[in-house]
Amino acid sequence: MGRFHSENPGALIREARVDLGVTQTELAQRAGLSQSSLAQMESGKRNVSSDMLERVLKAADYRPSLALELTCERVRVEADCLGLKNLRVFGSVARGDDGFDSDIDLLVTPDEGVTLFELALYGDRVRQITGFPADVIVDDGPVPPGWEALQEALPV
Repeated sequence: MGRFHSENPGALIREARVDLGVTQTELAQRAGLSQSSLAQMESGKRNVSSDMLERVLKAADYRPSLALELTCERVRVEADCLGLKNLRVFGSVARGDDGFDSDIDLLVTPDEGVTLFELALYGDRVRQITGFPADVIVDDGPVPPGWEALQEALPV
């Protein structure tokens, strides 16, 4: 099974293409496809395998910030279910310089009793939802000198 999962892969491809600011022809060339094939994928007239979806999204430099924007409600619900509050993003996603190979850095305030296992589980759930690896850091522990995550963190 592929890295990205979507009930509507055509819409996801379109969102990534529009985010990149290219035409179907330009994205098709980047992905090694014909424009008509890409148009059929975007319109839902052609099935998109998980491998093909990943290939097209990579060609579109699909960013974790866009994935997080499109799935933020699900990501928030998962956090709430595990007792994680005050969900924020930092790092390349917060700065806006993320790319296809970036991860999602999340800062959370855990409820009393949340375990390291639950934090790891949440990171895995975010990966499943967005298609991007996620690092989950708690904000109630010691902060290393010079660590700027708290200053650059943005609410999800």
